[in-house]
Amino acid sequence: MTKKLLIIGAGSAMFTRGLVSDLIDRSPGGYEWSIALCDIDRESLHGAAALVRKMVAHRRLDIEITASTDRRDLLPGADYVVTTIGVGGRRAWEQDVFIPRKYGIYQPVGDTSMPGGISRAMRMVPAMVEIAKDIRKYAPNARFINYSNPMAVICRALHMTGDFPVTGLCHGVPHSERMIANFMGYEFSRFTALGAGINHCTFLYDFRYDGRCVTDDIRAKVEKEGAPNEAFAWEIFLKYGAYPAPGDRHISEFFTEYFPGGAYYGKKLGVDAFSFEGTIAGGDKIHADMMAAGLSSDPLPELYLRKSTGEEEQLIDIIDSIERDRRAIFYANVPNGGAIANLSPWAVVEFPTIAGGNGIAPIHLPSFPNELACFTNRFLAVVELTAEAALRGDRQLMAEAIMMGGYISDKDAVRKMTDELLLAQKAYLPQF
Repeated sequence: MTKKLLIIGAGSAMFTRGLVSDLIDRSPGGYEWSIALCDIDRESLHGAAALVRKMVAHRRLDIEITASTDRRDLLPGADYVVTTIGVGGRRAWEQDVFIPRKYGIYQPVGDTSMPGGISRAMRMVPAMVEIAKDIRKYAPNARFINYSNPMAVICRALHMTGDFPVTGLCHGVPHSERMIANFMGYEFSRFTALGAGINHCTFLYDFRYDGRCVTDDIRAKVEKEGAPNEAFAWEIFLKYGAYPAPGDRHISEFFTEYFPGGAYYGKKLGVDAFSFEGTIAGGDKIHADMMAAGLSSDPLPELYLRKSTGEEEQLIDIIDSIERDRRAIFYANVPNGGAIANLSPWAVVEFPTIAGGNGIAPIHLPSFPNELACFTNRFLAVVELTAEAALRGDRQLMAEAIMMGGYISDKDAVRKMTDELLLAQKAYLPQF
């Protein structure tokens, strides 16, 4: 039997290479796989498809590779549909960060929360709604997995429309778990934690090693030796016994009250602390290198043949767990639905789920600390308002979401910034 995986946004600078490498090396579920690649950017799609074909040829495998700029050509027969799109690309992303800077708002990422994440949501949600409609029409039995940001807003908006159920995935939690295990000198396979929150600010707690609670051991080492990195995340841990994954670059955008004017331990967020320009330049280079590697007549560089350890590796594990009904546990972004009693039941939450033959199901967490729930519910309120604004094309709700987040208190400045963001992204905002 052959299974089919479709990647929408296949011109992604990092994801496609890693996912394809893992897929062809491991054949999740023990099946043969075909790979379909979609991207509306013809040049990026051409380069990505060429790279994938070279990767398959290098391993001397007989895998069908199809590619199209129209997802409707590829959706029929798809078993898994994975979205990694970024509407407007890095040039639009730059405006999400540079425009708020003019108003004294400094963002190291600008793709999840703060004005940048809210602006990004306005152009991402309509595109994702259209993708969901096409999946329902052309691949109604497929499993829909999203990696695009802002994760919580996109997933919440899609569940609000009811077009097609979606699961959001991110590597941030396992990355932080591995970092903490390494800091403590633990074998990762013997180290566990519980966690819940919003994507890019998920609170890990109840740390255990061989089943023994080691939260106090971690606290003692941090107090004795100092934080190994992620200074603010460890401050939160020392206060509440919970580590917010995936660390300061993202969580600083949720706790903006601690960083007025972007001040971060003597540096400026997004400038000399987690440089945004550096992130953009790095993404541009990775993409250019990927295109060159795919289109060149030279053999593939070793970089493109290594086993991946990123987000895409988790996806292959999840697919394998579903196909073999292994019922393994993974962090995913799904509707809470009462699984965590002190979080809003309608919210899309990042927390442990079981992946099995029936799909991805949430695990109840009655132990989630109430103080962490208070922080999370505050963030989720902004998500809800942002999703409504993006679906309706409501300029006032967008401005209210920015105000609610507490990033800026000047109402006139918020109105002007909202207008400027909408004007800069006008080409990608059909709902406004």
